Amino acid sequence: MYVVPPPQRSDPRSEGRSGDLRVYQTWKGSNIFFLQGRLIFGPDVRSLGLTIFLIVAPISVFCVFVARKLMDDYPHHLGISIMVVAVTFTVYDLLLLLLTSGRDPGIIPRNAHPPEPEGFDGNADVGAGQTPQLRLPRIKEVEVNGITVKIKYCDTCMLYRPPRCSHCSICNNCVERFDHHCPWVGQCIGLRNYRFFFMFVFSTTLLCIYVFAFCWVYIRRIMDAEYTTIWKAMIKTPASIVLIIYTFIAMWFVGGLTAFHLYLISTNQTTYENFRYRYDRRANPYNKGVVDNFKETFCSSIPPSKNNFRAMVPREPALPTRSVGGGFMSPNMGKAGDDIEMGRKTVWGDVGPGGDLTEGQLPNNDRINVKDGELAELSPDIRTTVEEGDRVGIHPRRSSWGRKSGSWDMSPELTALAARIESNRAGGSGTSGSNLTTENRQT
Repeated sequence: MYVVPPPQRSDPRSEGRSGDLRVYQTWKGSNIFFLQGRLIFGPDVRSLGLTIFLIVAPISVFCVFVARKLMDDYPHHLGISIMVVAVTFTVYDLLLLLLTSGRDPGIIPRNAHPPEPEGFDGNADVGAGQTPQLRLPRIKEVEVNGITVKIKYCDTCMLYRPPRCSHCSICNNCVERFDHHCPWVGQCIGLRNYRFFFMFVFSTTLLCIYVFAFCWVYIRRIMDAEYTTIWKAMIKTPASIVLIIYTFIAMWFVGGLTAFHLYLISTNQTTYENFRYRYDRRANPYNKGVVDNFKETFCSSIPPSKNNFRAMVPREPALPTRSVGGGFMSPNMGKAGDDIEMGRKTVWGDVGPGGDLTEGQLPNNDRINVKDGELAELSPDIRTTVEEGDRVGIHPRRSSWGRKSGSWDMSPELTALAARIESNRAGGSGTSGSNLTTENRQT
């Protein structure tokens, strides 16, 4: 069990600006968007350029130094077809790469607030002034094809991840049927792009085999044309030697990756599940048989994205105020209603032309904090203003002294302060009269 803090209220000023932005402009993940949200990539999208170079560069060398020479050695249509197949297959491979890396892999939208725990009683007794804390179970158990599967709560996305879903630490998103994050394509591999990823790896393997094979064909043509050994023929076409070495190494990488994913597809596993859970030690609830597993991967329809990155950001509705025992408290609950208890002190305003004291009209010193017993410390101008205002008879209901929100009543503190002003003025007059009498007697 762990504690989920109450959700923070959004700033009303930011809510007004959010309506003018699109989803991709306020996206909380680490993704990078192109074409105004039409293409979504991972934060390591720069590695995609290296992948494209590793595909295009050897094919360009092959077309210039091998395929162009073979066009002269074979009949017209057959020689051209070698070049056309190489270029077409490369374009197809790059298209699969773009479909893998430039689309939503199956990102689950984040929740704005954490979910309420099951069986949560909104009438639970909570001490006054206390903010109750929701306690959510870290792990839940669900049943998949008769087998119990555990699902975890994601603190970042504030949701319970569906089965086979995992949070990618690189893209900072929860991805459905998460397989892995591939740095070569700069994107997570998940539910919506796994098919294209496998087709890309498989087509890259076939492209390597194609280049590797025709480089040996060209060497063989040199041997037959010049009646020389294989070593001398290889010396005459160094580009073929470089391509043979390059494609041989690449075939071990992409070919091995293709074979591994063929195994995963046949057993209906993901790379994450294979390395983390090891289904060979226990039953795999998702395994439907080899044929049905391949049908699920290649013949099922791809679900639509749950994110509309080009949509306008909706205005987030204000979080409704709940009772004290209702989970989340109103920000104003548990605070004193009196302004003085909330830390606000009395504000003195300037007197208007007609003797009325109005809000918003402040002297040059703007605000002066006045406490009981501190009237003597006021400047003469302010003291005169207070006394003149008292002479003209400021009505308490037209005064802003001690005003509370929604109330025009004078607070008890200011009532006592006004009485003290009267007593001080009366006491001052009596003292001055007695002084004059004493002086006359002495005279």
